[in-house]
Amino acid sequence: EVQLQASGGGLVQPGGSLRLTCAPSGFRFDDYAFGWFRQAPGKEREGISAINGDDGSTYYADSVKGRFTISSNEAEKRVYLQMDNLRPEDTAMYVCAALSLTFYDGHTDWNADFAYWGQGTQVTVSS
Repeated sequence: EVQLQASGGGLVQPGGSLRLTCAPSGFRFDDYAFGWFRQAPGKEREGISAINGDDGSTYYADSVKGRFTISSNEAEKRVYLQMDNLRPEDTAMYVCAALSLTFYDGHTDWNADFAYWGQGTQVTVSS
C-alpha cells in the first residue's frame, strides 16, 4: 500500500520558518518524483515545489522561489520542505504527492499531474 504522510505544519508569525516532512511508504524512492502542493480556502490548488527522487533535480513556483527549499533523504525515505520568510499568503493546507518518473519530466512540466496524494498539514502564517 502506498502512502504519503505530511507533517510539520503549524502557526507561525510572518517572517518565521517551518519545515514540513513528507514520509512516503510503499514507493521505491528513486523511481519517483515528489511534489509539494498547497490549497487555501477559495483558491485553486497550487504546485509549489518538486524533487526528482533519482537525480535530485528541484523545481519551484515563482511564488516561493528563494524562500522555500525542497530536499530529500533517500536513506530515511523523507522529503522535506524548508519554508523561510513565511508570509500570510502562504497560509494553506500543504500536501505531498508522488508520480512515477516514467511519466515525469521536470524540465518540461515539473508541476505535472501527480498520481498519489497524501493528507495535508495546515500552515497558518499570522501575527
